[in-house]
Amino acid sequence: MEWVKAAHVISVIAWMAGLFYLPRLYVYHADAEVGSVQSETFKIMERRLLRAITTPAMIASWIFGLWLIHLYGSAIFSMGWIWLKLALVLVLSGYHGLLARHRKAFATDSNTRPARYFRLINEVPTVLMIGIVIAVIVKPF
Repeated sequence: MEWVKAAHVISVIAWMAGLFYLPRLYVYHADAEVGSVQSETFKIMERRLLRAITTPAMIASWIFGLWLIHLYGSAIFSMGWIWLKLALVLVLSGYHGLLARHRKAFATDSNTRPARYFRLINEVPTVLMIGIVIAVIVKPF
């Protein structure tokens, strides 16, 4: 079980790193002129970050997390904290999907969002991470 837990934590760290960095790239990309060398470079960076690191890390996080739930058994569902964690992870996964949608808009030069929008949504994973960590470590329910 400890190996599965370690793999889960490692994959979550990689996933969170991508979720923190991708919107920062969007902030700078939103200010870059369409068709510029800078804009084209951001497209490559965003695609590689999402496809090579962030999405595989999300998938691994889910796999190892569900594996841990299986190892703990159905009794874990009698505890409120696991429900809070699962709800927050679902929201985080939705946020991941939102970032993927924004990447597609940048890739086709059809982004209409300003840099300020990306600065604001960059705070979302931090808030969710705080909630998830408190749910798992403190177990308030």
